[in-house]
Amino acid sequence: TGLFCSAQNTTAKSNFWNNVRFGGGIGLGFTNGGFNTSVSPSAIYQFNDRFASGISATFNYAKLGDSKRYAYGGSILTLYNPIHFLQLSAEIEQLRINQTLAFNNATNLEENYWSPALFLGLGYTDRNFTVGIRYDVLYDDEKSIYLNAWMPFVRVYF
Repeated sequence: TGLFCSAQNTTAKSNFWNNVRFGGGIGLGFTNGGFNTSVSPSAIYQFNDRFASGISATFNYAKLGDSKRYAYGGSILTLYNPIHFLQLSAEIEQLRINQTLAFNNATNLEENYWSPALFLGLGYTDRNFTVGIRYDVLYDDEKSIYLNAWMPFVRVYF
């Protein structure tokens, strides 16, 4: 007969949830004759003081003239703080766009499609709060729900 010993690490599960942060971001953009707003609740895993990654859901509305676009989808984001107050971000997003175009206030044309975005961002961070700007490198002015490739953002995580 042999001696059998086993040990169980009971702190692994609790340590995981101690590193998960919940929050998200809001976005707002304006242009001549239109605006765009978005809300993105998210959860990130804080690997260390500088690096975090997670997922986000996105809900978006845009209006440009008589055109209205609603969108929903998700994204994967990565946040990196090379110094405590500077945050670099990358986010790949996929949105389902539901668009209604009005012609002469009488005829409506509806179009639904998927639209990808790849944002690279730069922000100022103070504890749980980040404000900054991001750029969509895949921006398509005919298909994107965003009014231009540049978008200011605010993120908060707890």
